[in-house]
Amino acid sequence: MSDSVTTYPGLNRPEAFTQDQLGWVPWLEAPTVEELTERQYEGLVDRSRASSDYFRLLARDPDILGARTRTDKDIFYNTKEGLPRAERELAATATSRENGCVFCASVHSRFASHYSERHDDVQRLLDDGTSADLGPRWNAITAAAAALAHTPSRLNAGHLQALEDAGLDALEISDVIHGAAFFNWANRLMLSLGEPEAAS
Repeated sequence: MSDSVTTYPGLNRPEAFTQDQLGWVPWLEAPTVEELTERQYEGLVDRSRASSDYFRLLARDPDILGARTRTDKDIFYNTKEGLPRAERELAATATSRENGCVFCASVHSRFASHYSERHDDVQRLLDDGTSADLGPRWNAITAAAAALAHTPSRLNAGHLQALEDAGLDALEISDVIHGAAFFNWANRLMLSLGEPEAAS
């Protein structure tokens, strides 16, 4: 496996944030499916993730990949309490939009639209950015997520008060903060390892 950087001069790059399904290409060579070891499959958690260049690339460090994947699954699938799935996806979309991660924004905006049935509002977030007017509750969530995307963080007591005023309880506010924080890391990881590809 080579550590040389791969470039894609003719890549069909997306020109705007979109809810469409995108591809993603790595700048470093990922192991092939046939090269994956059992330890790397354990890091994938779900064996079906072996079809993704991104996850196979992360499988170079299976322990970290395993921790990353379990955290990701807990954020989005453990919705027995706390924030509804649609708003977890909204926070991830807002974070990705603020960080400029077109691929992550496409994935999570599709889920936000699906679970909320608010496709047009989600598209407005992609088109206009995190200052788009989406109603008090979604405005509070997107503002908090966007504030956390900056270094140093701009999250302040006003953001927390806005979340509380919008009706979020303590557990829901915790989900907004932890989900957005995780996606700040996930966005930076994905942005540093490759780039999105639009469908032909």
